[in-house]
Amino acid sequence: MAAANPGGVKAEQDSEYPTQSTADMTAFVQNLLIQMQSRFQTMSEGILSKIDEMGGKIDELEKSINDLRAEIGLEGAPVSKPEEDKPSDAAA
Repeated sequence: MAAANPGGVKAEQDSEYPTQSTADMTAFVQNLLIQMQSRFQTMSEGILSKIDEMGGKIDELEKSINDLRAEIGLEGAPVSKPEEDKPSDAAA
């Protein structure tokens, strides 16, 4: 008879725990998703900032190259690699 009593108490507790557990888990998952979204947003903004910064540096580099080319008189000359202009002896 003693074994039936603990089982009855457990059945009552089990009926309350799934609701509480589900609510707790839902709140936990929602909080976790909010945190992940915030971190993702912060990382995205950081990446976009770095891309903009790199774009600015590339523009500055391009301007510097064009200024150097103008100084040595190659302003209108096309930029090409010597290896691509000449056929190699091995190919002939």
